[in-house]
Amino acid sequence: MSPTDTVTKPPPAAERVYIHVKQAVLDRRYEGGTLLSEGELAEAVGVSRTPVREALLRLEAEGLLKLYPKKGALVLPVSAQEIADVVETRLLVEQHAVAKVVPAGESLLRRLEELLEEQKGHAAAGDLVAFAAADRCFHAEIVRAAGNGILAQLYDQLRDRQLRMGVATMHAEPDRIAKNITEHTEILTALRAGDARSASATVQRHVSWVNNLARGEAR
Repeated sequence: MSPTDTVTKPPPAAERVYIHVKQAVLDRRYEGGTLLSEGELAEAVGVSRTPVREALLRLEAEGLLKLYPKKGALVLPVSAQEIADVVETRLLVEQHAVAKVVPAGESLLRRLEELLEEQKGHAAAGDLVAFAAADRCFHAEIVRAAGNGILAQLYDQLRDRQLRMGVATMHAEPDRIAKNITEHTEILTALRAGDARSASATVQRHVSWVNNLARGEAR
């Protein structure tokens, strides 16, 4: 094998644009209501307009953008209805999963402890994007541990929406950072005690809170 065979090729132009825009939308560098132009994106990523259009079409299909011919792409705000739909789906999956993992295995408990410590570190550093990602991973570990691959796949499809909502929530309500850590600690404590009822009740309270924010925004 020649040395050139081991060199990692950069992703295609359209993929680079897709990653750039999607990450900026998820971490709110491109907030809801922002109009993105193809020319500015092409310049920012260093590509032509053709792969930009391809990437924007892909992001429109994922529900993050709305394309307007000759104008650009509008970053869609997170709606109160979308938040309500995500919360309802999360509760159906997560309350089932957290009850099913009891009695929790030691490997799951250790992983949840690690993620909780990661959250504390991100909170201390003020890194809301990393905090939201660790928050999402905490719940995803419980869902995966429940052993239903179809439910885990469904839950993974919520990933981008959860991350975007998580960052928006922390910006809107900074006090939620400490409360999230407290509630995750309570979930972990309930799992260690083998208390499925308490774990499920804490998950219900923890996840449902986002609906309060949605109702506030809708007024």
